[in-house]
Amino acid sequence: MTRRYHGKRRRSRRPVLVQKPSGMIHPRVQKVGPEHFGIVSVDCAKARSKWMLCDFYGNVLIPPTTVEHCRPAFEQAIALLRETMGRRDIREVLVAVERTGRYHHAVQRAFSAGGFEVRTVHPFATKQFRQPRSPGVKTDDIDLMAIHLCAINGFALVEPLVDESWRELQLLIRYRRDLVNKISSLCCQIREHLEAAMPGYGGCFSKLWEHEAPLHLAWKLGSADAILEKGLAGMINLLRDARIRFQERTLRRALTWAEAAANRDLGSDQHHRIAMALNADRAQKTLEIQALERHIASRLARTPYILLLSIPGINVVSAADYAGEMGPIKNYANSRCITGRAGLYPSRYQSDQVDKADGPLVKCANRKLRAAIMMAADNLITCNRYFGDLARKWKEAGKDPRHTHVKIAHRFCRISYHMVAGQQVFHHPCARQRSYILQKLMGFHGEHETPMDQILADLQAVVDQLPRNEYKAEAGPLVKELETIQQSRRRGPQLIGEILPLVLAKLGVKKLQSIESGDKSPR
Repeated sequence: MTRRYHGKRRRSRRPVLVQKPSGMIHPRVQKVGPEHFGIVSVDCAKARSKWMLCDFYGNVLIPPTTVEHCRPAFEQAIALLRETMGRRDIREVLVAVERTGRYHHAVQRAFSAGGFEVRTVHPFATKQFRQPRSPGVKTDDIDLMAIHLCAINGFALVEPLVDESWRELQLLIRYRRDLVNKISSLCCQIREHLEAAMPGYGGCFSKLWEHEAPLHLAWKLGSADAILEKGLAGMINLLRDARIRFQERTLRRALTWAEAAANRDLGSDQHHRIAMALNADRAQKTLEIQALERHIASRLARTPYILLLSIPGINVVSAADYAGEMGPIKNYANSRCITGRAGLYPSRYQSDQVDKADGPLVKCANRKLRAAIMMAADNLITCNRYFGDLARKWKEAGKDPRHTHVKIAHRFCRISYHMVAGQQVFHHPCARQRSYILQKLMGFHGEHETPMDQILADLQAVVDQLPRNEYKAEAGPLVKELETIQQSRRRGPQLIGEILPLVLAKLGVKKLQSIESGDKSPR
C-alpha cells in the first residue's frame, strides 16, 4: 500500500527479519517446541552420504552416520530415524540436504518418499556457516554442523515442483547448447588443419560452413595443384555429380586462390585427412542439432513461452532457451524475481562512508538463466529496431556497453513476464511491427524439414496458447500464404497447403475454396 505524504510517495514498512524469510521455520518450531523439532542434516557425495539428527538447539540425537546410495540403506536410515523420533519424542522433522551436482537427488527422493519434508541447502551457504567455526578445516562432520546452522537460520529452501515436461525441455536445450559448443571447437580445429593443407583457402570464403561447395572441393581435391588441374569445367562437373548447388563466382574464387597459393606444410596429407574426419563429426553433430531443435520447437509450442515469438528479434531457439531455464512462470511473483534469480543486479560494498554501489554483477546467480536472458538481449539489440535504437542512443551518450546489455535484459524480463504470465501478446513499442507466431514457427519448421504431421500438431498446439483476441491477426498472414499456394502448382507448397486450412479452421476462419484460373479472389 502506498500513501501520499507532503507530495512524496511513502511506502508502508514491512517487518525486517534477520534470517532469510523464504526458509524461515521459527513459527513451526515455536508450535511444537525447540526440543521436539528435529533437523536431519545430509552431506551428499557420489556413492554415499553422511547424515545426522539434531534437535533445534543442536543436541545430537543420531551421530554422523554413513548411508550408501541404495534402497536397502535408505530404508534402514529412515527406520532408524523413525525409531529415534519415537524414543526422543521428536514430533516434527525437517531434512536439509546440501546440493551436490546431481548426487543429492537420490537422497532427496528417498526421504521425500518416506514422508519427510526435504529442503536443499546451497554449498555457498554451507561454506559461510562453516568458516567462522573452523577456518581452514573442512570435514564431513563439520559440514553437517554447518548444514544444521543453515536450516535453523532459514537457508534450507523448498525447491518448487517441476513437471517432467519442463525438465525434459531443459535437458534438450542444454544438450543442444553443449553440441553447439562442441561444433565451435571442431570448426576451429578444422580451420587449423585445413590451413596447413591448403594455406589461405578457408579465408577466401566468408561463410565457409554455410555452403557445401567450398568444403566439397577442399575434401575432394585437397590442394592448389589439384584445383588448377581440374579447372573451372572440372569443378562444375564435380559439384553437379554430387548434386551440390553452387555459384560460378565461388569456383572462380577458388581458382584465383590456387594460382597464388603458398606452399603446403609438412605432413599436409595427414592434416587433410584429419580435417576430413573432423568435418564428418561436425556434419553428424549438425544433423543432431537439427533434430534436437525440431523436438525443442515442439515442446515450446505447448508452453505459454511460445508467445515470445511475437517480439521481433526473438526466435524459436532463444525463446526455448529462456523457457527451459525459467521453468513454469507460476514460480515467479514478478519480473524482479527473474532478474534476482539470474543475478542481473550490481554487487555493492558499503562500510561507514565508503559505498561502492555500482559494482560488477553479483557472482552468486543462476548462470544458465543469465546466459539465456543475455542472449535474448543480444538478439533484440541486433534484430529489433526499437532496442537497436535504444542501444545506439545510449552508446552516443557514453554508456558502458555492459550497462546497455543489462538494461535491455531487464526490459526483456519485464516484457516476457507480462506476456507469459498474462498469456497475451504484449503491446510494446518494440512490437509495433510485431512478428506473427504461427508464421515464424512455420518458417522454422520449413528450414528444418520437419514432417508435416509434426508441423500440424505444433501449429494446433500454438493456437491453444494464443489469446482469442489475436486469432484474427495470426490468421491474416496464413490466409495470404494459402492464397499464394493455391495459385502455385509446385509440389512443395501444396504439402503446406494441406495443413493451413485445418489451422485456419481452428482459428475460426472459414475454409477457403480453390481459386480457378483467371480468378484472383477466393470464393
